[in-house]
Amino acid sequence: MGRHRDQTVEGVDPHLNVRVHEAAPGTTGPHRPVILLHGFASSAKLNWEDAGWITALTQAGRRVVTVDLPGHGGSPAPEEMDAYSPSRIRADLLQLILNAHVRPLKDDDDSTGVDLIGYSLGARLAWEFGATQPELVRRIVLGGPGAHDPLADFDLPAAQRYLADGSEIADPSTAELLRMAQLVPGNDVFALLTMIEAIKTEPFIPSEAVPRMPVLLVAGERDELAQTAPELAKLAPRAELQWLPARTHANAVTSRAFKTAAIDFLAG
Repeated sequence: MGRHRDQTVEGVDPHLNVRVHEAAPGTTGPHRPVILLHGFASSAKLNWEDAGWITALTQAGRRVVTVDLPGHGGSPAPEEMDAYSPSRIRADLLQLILNAHVRPLKDDDDSTGVDLIGYSLGARLAWEFGATQPELVRRIVLGGPGAHDPLADFDLPAAQRYLADGSEIADPSTAELLRMAQLVPGNDVFALLTMIEAIKTEPFIPSEAVPRMPVLLVAGERDELAQTAPELAKLAPRAELQWLPARTHANAVTSRAFKTAAIDFLAG
C-alpha cells in the first residue's frame, strides 16, 4: 500500500484521506498491513497518531494504514448523505484494499489479507467489514465496542435547534455527543450531523453479520458506551474480551495495555 513512510495514497476514493506509515527501520513483522478506523468526531491523528498507536505498531514491525472517515480529519465533507453511510464507507474501504492489490488470505503467507483495528464507530465498521469480507481480513481488534449504536438514537431535530438558537437538548446522550463533536477544533459539525443522519438509515445490528475470524474486544471498565461489549463477544465464535481498569470511552484508546494487547493479538 505504498513504499514511503507517512505517504498519502493516490487513486483511492476522494471521500477518504488515507495515509501509509511504514514499519520502523530494522524491524521485522508481518507484511500484512493493519488498517486503523477511528471513532465519531475524531480523526486518524487524534485517535491513533496522538495516542501513540502508529509509533507502537510501526516499531512492532507493522505497516499501518490510517483512514479519515468522510467529514473527519483530512477527508472532505461531501454534501450528499450517501457518502457517510456505513455501507458506502465499507465499500470505499474495500476499494482501497483492492486498489492496493491485497491478495486473499492464505494461511502460510503473511503478505496476504489485512488486519483491522477500529475504535467506537470504527469498531462497528470493522465488525461489519470483517463479517462481509472474510477472505481479506485475518484478525480484528475492536476498541470501545458496543452491541448498540448510540448514534442511532441521536436526537437530530434537538441538535439542529440547539445549533440554531441554543435550545436545550433534553436527551443527555445527544447533548454529550454534540459536545464531543464541537470539542475538536476544525470539526465540521454539520457534516457530522449528516453522518448521523446516514447512520440512522443503517442501524447497527451485529447479529445480522458476524465476523468469524479471531476478534479481540477491548473496553474501559468505566466506558458506558461499551457495557454491551460482552453481547458482541458472545456473538463472535472466536472472540476475546479484555477490560481496562478505570478507563473510560474517552481515554481507553491511550492505554499502553490496550496497545500491547492489540499488538500481541495481531501477532497470533
